[in-house]
Amino acid sequence: MVKLFRFSLVLFFLITTYSCKKTVQKEVVEENYVAENYSKQEVDIEMRDGATLHTTIYSPKDTSREYPILMQRTPYSSRPYGEENFKSKIGPNEHLMKDGYIIVYQDVRGRWLSEGHYENMRAYIPNKTSKDQVDESSDTYDTIEWLVNNVENNNGKVGVWGISYPGFYATYATVDAHPALKAASPQACIGDFFFDDFHHNGAYLLSYFKATSLFGTPRPNNDQPIDTAWYVFPDIQTDDQYQFFLDAGPLKNLNSFFEYETVDTPTMRPEGVTDDFFWNEIKDHPNYDELWQKKGIIQHLKDVKSHVATMIVGGWFDAEDLYGPLETYKNIEKHNEGNYNTVVFGPWDHGGWARDKVRNVVGNYYFGDSISLFYQKNIETKFFDHFLKGSGDHNSGLPEAYVFDSGRKEWKTMDSWPPKSLTKETMFLSDDEVLGTEQKETVALKFVSDVKKPVPYSEDIKSVFTPRKYMTDDQRFAARRSDVLVFETEVMEEDFTLVGDILAKLNVATTGTAADWIVKIIDVHPPDTETNEEMQDHLKMGNYHLMVRSEVLRGRFRNSFSTPEPFIPNQKTSVNIKLQDVFHTIKKGHRLQVQVQSTWFPLIDLNPQTYVENIFKAEEGDFKTQTHTVFTDSKIEFSVLR
Repeated sequence: MVKLFRFSLVLFFLITTYSCKKTVQKEVVEENYVAENYSKQEVDIEMRDGATLHTTIYSPKDTSREYPILMQRTPYSSRPYGEENFKSKIGPNEHLMKDGYIIVYQDVRGRWLSEGHYENMRAYIPNKTSKDQVDESSDTYDTIEWLVNNVENNNGKVGVWGISYPGFYATYATVDAHPALKAASPQACIGDFFFDDFHHNGAYLLSYFKATSLFGTPRPNNDQPIDTAWYVFPDIQTDDQYQFFLDAGPLKNLNSFFEYETVDTPTMRPEGVTDDFFWNEIKDHPNYDELWQKKGIIQHLKDVKSHVATMIVGGWFDAEDLYGPLETYKNIEKHNEGNYNTVVFGPWDHGGWARDKVRNVVGNYYFGDSISLFYQKNIETKFFDHFLKGSGDHNSGLPEAYVFDSGRKEWKTMDSWPPKSLTKETMFLSDDEVLGTEQKETVALKFVSDVKKPVPYSEDIKSVFTPRKYMTDDQRFAARRSDVLVFETEVMEEDFTLVGDILAKLNVATTGTAADWIVKIIDVHPPDTETNEEMQDHLKMGNYHLMVRSEVLRGRFRNSFSTPEPFIPNQKTSVNIKLQDVFHTIKKGHRLQVQVQSTWFPLIDLNPQTYVENIFKAEEGDFKTQTHTVFTDSKIEFSVLR
């Protein structure tokens, strides 16, 4: 019996070891897939003004047939450089990598090995009259023109894709598009820097402070091409970012992180450049002025070429770019009747749909298995195959909208987004913390907003490059603060499905002359909800306060993002806050909760609560603790799918 046990143990060990070796061998093969199946070429393509853009081309070694071209333009580098060095994965997903495409990456103008001067969110130039007038649209056009005429075995059809900033360039490609461009998929695409990434409705996202130098540090040696990183990120020398920014005080005290005194600094800034040009833009342009308006691409989507099919992709829990993909889809849809234009939104954080993990989790919250893998195989690959290899007509087999209900945790297909069959449901705040459908007597609910103790956006003590996890964080820690107002429904007796945007119509007052207003929509889970394995140790899913959507409005911009104005102390004032689209069912047995607060630190910077022309230049003495009031005739307008 003992011998048999030992034999079984040895056999188990041998089988396990063999299986592990087979797995390792498979992984090695997968890692070498690109080098074994593709040839790599690096070229510098000349643009109409003479500048050359560094371009990497991966072509299938099988030259027996023609392939479409699939391209990404990026400010983040087309590395690894050198024709002998290969990426381990290419293309939007593994299926497309193995499905027969010529994959192209390009460093955009002024970045890495491309010539020219870099402009952060370069403004579009309509009706160009000379070769010296260049933008991302003309650079894309010139690149495609060269590729279809010089790359062997291409079938004359080109697609573009990109996530985040590369998504912005993918959107840009559809404007004044080259005739060979047949398909574009802007994903988590930046639409306007006053509403994406570094700003939300005029409030500065202090949590993106570390990322500033990535976009604003000039290249060394008079803007010459370079193949290594020339920027450094600010080192705040602590993991407690809440305390760091609180101790730092006014925003102007952060200027020193972006002031470069000499050319001999470790990052080799060029002579004559003394500071970070993106930080200068942020701090010198606090309002939605001409600078920011020109950088946006949303307003230029009125004439997207009809020969370009578009599929816009985003994540319901994307902290960086939620405004961009929603507004990109809606504006193409609004102004380009007859175009093929579709939208996909899933339960992802920033770029989560491009990952290959089976379990789809954002922060603590588990949404299901193989959601990203389903998207890659059945949506993204199908889109590009149809328009670049197939007939290219509008009968792609895909719906107008492929959207994931993050409450029911299931995909839905719709023939429009938002769907036309919605009803408006208005809910009112009350002094007994109830969120109800009937308006009660108007009461003034007051709370003290202490500039020394702002409401944190997360209970985690850590320093992050860009915040993501907070989008699904448990909001119980905030609900227990005296400077956060909480309103909640009774337990739902039937499913309540929120679809589309949400409008918070607040009536407020303040003892000061300035304030921010934050509204959060929360799904309160039943007490007996089972806890998933990704949950932080100190939390349980029972009574979990899942943040479904949240937004801030810097109060000075309540009437205009271009023309700010102070509050009149103690005067009742209307403040309307549009929250971006959701698709979430508050299930039977759950509760719907709304939280209202005035600080959200350091996700956004601290409002002095005393009106100053430019918060980036505020003095220590401008920051004052104030008492804020929310009146219970405030209401929240939901779009509901019955």
